[in-house]
Amino acid sequence: MMGTRQSALTTLVIAILALPGSPLGGQQGDAVERGREVASEADRRARGFGDYQARMEMILLDRGGKETRRELDLRVFEVSLDEEKTLVYFNSPRDIRGTGLLTYSHRDRDNEQWLYLPALRRTKRISSTGRSSPFMGSEFAYEDLVPIHANQYEYRFIREDELEGSPCFVVERYASYDGTGYRRQQLWIDVAEYRVMRIDSWDLRDRLAKTLHLSRYTRYLDRQWRPGEARMVNHLTDETTLLRWHDYRFDTGLRESDFSRAALGRVR
Repeated sequence: MMGTRQSALTTLVIAILALPGSPLGGQQGDAVERGREVASEADRRARGFGDYQARMEMILLDRGGKETRRELDLRVFEVSLDEEKTLVYFNSPRDIRGTGLLTYSHRDRDNEQWLYLPALRRTKRISSTGRSSPFMGSEFAYEDLVPIHANQYEYRFIREDELEGSPCFVVERYASYDGTGYRRQQLWIDVAEYRVMRIDSWDLRDRLAKTLHLSRYTRYLDRQWRPGEARMVNHLTDETTLLRWHDYRFDTGLRESDFSRAALGRVR
């Protein structure tokens, strides 16, 4: 009998705390709403670029400090404010030259990715179960390379804090798509420009698995901020991957047809 009363009381307390009018229920609702507002504003400010291209350098650092360097090209086309298409392909080293990753990111439905392997002359679709796999041996997973759309996550505002002297919002997010390798992530978004400065990622066992640092931001077109460097640190393997961007060029005349699956294998 006592157990039944305790169970009923626990259920009642949980129900009261969840009510919008209750103090703690209201705080939780406010945190969810504010977290989404911050993420949506960061998303909004990153849109409206049309198209751009950039050169990239990928540097793999193993736990002993050994470096492996790769050269890549990046092309991005904004189909609409709800969809963009991204193509990244390798120029060097020779054994992976021509390898390309094509990504279609959508606001309200599943993202799509295809990897072209020139040695096999084959394009394979990245399945939902493959999203958490490493991209070409790097510390970036395939899902890390998809442009962020706020609608694909649930958010919660954590606090305001400072990162390297800059005031930031700290927001936690939970992926709403299948196949993610992350149980949760915390984003550090600077207050002044709503740029993502850091992402801490916990794996499905709730271990702090990776930290992504984004830095060397430059403003283009008087409104578009883009990073010059991304450092992904894997805390579980003690290995790091650096991405460096050079020669950003906007409004280059790219067309949507440049991002078809058929075009993926013809990129030079």
